[in-house]
Amino acid sequence: MKPTIAPYPLGRFRRARQSEAIRSLVRENTLTVDDLIWPVFVRDGEGVEEPVPSMPGVVRRSVDLIAKAAAEAQAMGIPAICLFPYTDPSLKTQDCAEAWNPDNLSNRAIRAIKQAAPEIAVMTDVALDPYNINGHDGYVVDGKIVNDETVEALVKMTLAQAEAGADIIGPSDMMDGRIGAMRQALEAAGHHDVMILSYAAKYASAFYGPFRDAVGASGALTGDKKTYQMDPANSNEALRLIERDLTEGADMVMIKPGMPYLDICRRVKDTFGAPTYAYQVSGEYTMIQAAAQNGWIDGEKVMLESLLAFKRAGCDGILTYFAPQAATLLQG
Repeated sequence: MKPTIAPYPLGRFRRARQSEAIRSLVRENTLTVDDLIWPVFVRDGEGVEEPVPSMPGVVRRSVDLIAKAAAEAQAMGIPAICLFPYTDPSLKTQDCAEAWNPDNLSNRAIRAIKQAAPEIAVMTDVALDPYNINGHDGYVVDGKIVNDETVEALVKMTLAQAEAGADIIGPSDMMDGRIGAMRQALEAAGHHDVMILSYAAKYASAFYGPFRDAVGASGALTGDKKTYQMDPANSNEALRLIERDLTEGADMVMIKPGMPYLDICRRVKDTFGAPTYAYQVSGEYTMIQAAAQNGWIDGEKVMLESLLAFKRAGCDGILTYFAPQAATLLQG
């Protein structure tokens, strides 16, 4: 039933805006630290903290400092941290075997975080691009990204991360059938409680540039990713992908990028009601940071407003590089 609205002056919307106390009583959406997942970049070495030039305020950390950062995030109340490796170029190969090496950067970082901050959930990335000499999320054969062979590799990568102690697997590759293959492999290996947060609707976006710098994939990439990531013009396709991944065993789903695709977030949540997340990607982060550093916007206020937009669009949480700053502000 459509609500009845009293005509002016009986109905005055400004009554509900007259003070912060009143505004808080009628607020429809709330952003809290519980909504945040913090993406971080891990590199080799010890005691290393290396700035990412295209992402002001973001650094690559060695495993020991990743563990320290995770402990600090846990103390802030941030519920999850997501790992992305900056792999030594000498370890990048055609077969991407470093991706499932039990002692690769990501797996060492998982174990270190679990020891330093056992209460924080550790999420991982599953895709071949950090380990691929071609810079792609899948194997390249005769100039084409092949699907089924890539899925086999992703399953090995998934199992290695689960063995290392990952709580949440994050497949970002966009290969067909990978969720079902991963879920079946996890079940067969006894990892019944490991969750899958699928990058189910990941678009072939221009907003990923700074991230590719951060993981060292920009220089290696040949061509583009349009044959496996989604066309930005499509919306209905996203719903079909979400439905498929849920039926194959995904526990949660993600839309990526975030702010340019809030309409997709809303449609997904309304259609499926499943736990729905968005990734406020590197390009979104960098635009806000650059404008703030130039004094063109109030960085803190725009950051919080941008994160609240995801909640309004139906998201249950957000992957954001702003997580520590947002947590500090939200906790007062």
